[in-house]
Amino acid sequence: MPYKPKHIEKLYYSISEVSKMFTVAPSLIRFWEGEFDSLKPKKNSNGNRQFTKTDIEQIRLIYHLVKEKGYTLSGAKDVLKSGTNKPHSKMEVVNSLEKVKGFLLELKKNLA
Repeated sequence: MPYKPKHIEKLYYSISEVSKMFTVAPSLIRFWEGEFDSLKPKKNSNGNRQFTKTDIEQIRLIYHLVKEKGYTLSGAKDVLKSGTNKPHSKMEVVNSLEKVKGFLLELKKNLA
């Protein structure tokens, strides 16, 4: 049986990697870090931010509320402080539907 290497995921992502994920400037992520108490990435000995998957999920939720849903910063903070999973679960549904759409479009392309 041949050896299959496992996919190794990174534990930490740099601010430039995270900013590319969301197509926003690194300065916006630094700004959000100051505005949202729940976003606290670790910093290495050089002071560079190291974002975990949990941090990225938090940014994804902030991005969804502010950029996609049009919430103000204070409105997004209120939603996050309320502790409801409603925005998070809606975001998960949208992400799942986008994956299904991509799969169906790829299938349609292959059938044509």
